[in-house]
Amino acid sequence: MILPAETATPTNPKPQGHRGISAQLLSAFPAFESQNFRRYFPGQVISMIGTWIQMVAQGWLVLEITGSAFDVGLAAAASTLPPLFLSLFGGVVVDRYPRLTILLWTQSAAMLLAFALGIFAMTGMVTLSIILVLSFLLGCVNALNVPALQAFLSEIVEREHLPSAVAMNSAIYNGSRIIGPAIAGFLISATGTGSAFLVNGVSFFAVILSLLSMKSTQKEQLAKNTQHPLQAIKEGLLYSWNHPLIRTSIFFIAIISIFAWSYVTMLPVIAKHTFGMDASGMGYLYGVSGLGSVVGTVLLSIYARKIDRLVFIAGGTILFALALIGFTFTTFLPAALFFLFVSGFGLVSAVSTLSATIQSTVDDRFRGRVMSLYMMVFMGFMPIGNLEIGYLSEHFGTGIAIRVGCLVTILAALILIISSRGVRKAYSIYKVS
Repeated sequence: MILPAETATPTNPKPQGHRGISAQLLSAFPAFESQNFRRYFPGQVISMIGTWIQMVAQGWLVLEITGSAFDVGLAAAASTLPPLFLSLFGGVVVDRYPRLTILLWTQSAAMLLAFALGIFAMTGMVTLSIILVLSFLLGCVNALNVPALQAFLSEIVEREHLPSAVAMNSAIYNGSRIIGPAIAGFLISATGTGSAFLVNGVSFFAVILSLLSMKSTQKEQLAKNTQHPLQAIKEGLLYSWNHPLIRTSIFFIAIISIFAWSYVTMLPVIAKHTFGMDASGMGYLYGVSGLGSVVGTVLLSIYARKIDRLVFIAGGTILFALALIGFTFTTFLPAALFFLFVSGFGLVSAVSTLSATIQSTVDDRFRGRVMSLYMMVFMGFMPIGNLEIGYLSEHFGTGIAIRVGCLVTILAALILIISSRGVRKAYSIYKVS
């Protein structure tokens, strides 16, 4: 008689082995112990791939329409400007209403905007003005969607697993940078940018279905707060300012948002003008940077409880800046891809650690407002960086524009290291789980 493969006997210890492998994987990625996170993960992966397809296609479309690096930066700024003004109000909403419901509405709205842009592009009616308007509306949606999504993580995993969930959420975003741009390059070359936008619209069905499949996520009844929104915002700002760890993290993410992250918007320009690439080749630049980011976030998930977070923040930022400077000085494609991989690894290691630090220390009563402040700075300050790098690229060259941002970023990391005694003291006071 042949024993079933999963039968435990002294001569067939496979089930223990399987359990051992599963235990090791859950130990490395504890966020997946949550059934809701396991449902959330695949839907978000598909949706984020679609988002990156649209981001890359939009940059390429603007470059084709106007031929201007400044306009590429302007279009990117249009979608990141609304969070600068609306995210704090979004945080108040997130602290008052069920986050799952908020996400269903915001994901549906973003889906409709993607379909609209795709229809304009497919019919040949698209103009720079239309792209700017739709990008601005998408930014308004994200002003509510992003803080809701960040706060939602605390509802679908246990608090001690938040660093892992934040890291894996970042891995979704950056892993999509590997797949999304490659698909975008293929779609643009084969059928044009319009199909890329439509594919993004379809991808939203995945995340909407994953959200609908989840069990009730609200761990505690949301407070029926009748406080005036402006007073609630003030309360959240004071809490963040008086919390030294959160204050330090938000200041540092502001530097990264303005002077570091903006290099991504210039990759279409570099692909076309430096390496003579078409849309498919541009996808490789995005993809290899995303691959480095995924490696960084996976390591963060595995070693979240063991690492010195200051090392990951300051060290990762310096590594990113030095690698990106190297990228701007080379015209040898293999070297350029290597530098992009290292820069992606360093930058996302720092950003994910900053986000995980805030998520692990914030009081649940203020979670929506604090995460909205964090995302307001991270996303809302990006227009400043996009416009700055677009202006410098137009007048002095893309290489110089990127190097200026890298030097400022290195300086900020050095200041963080010099002031590390006070930062470490804050870490010991607000012990991160």
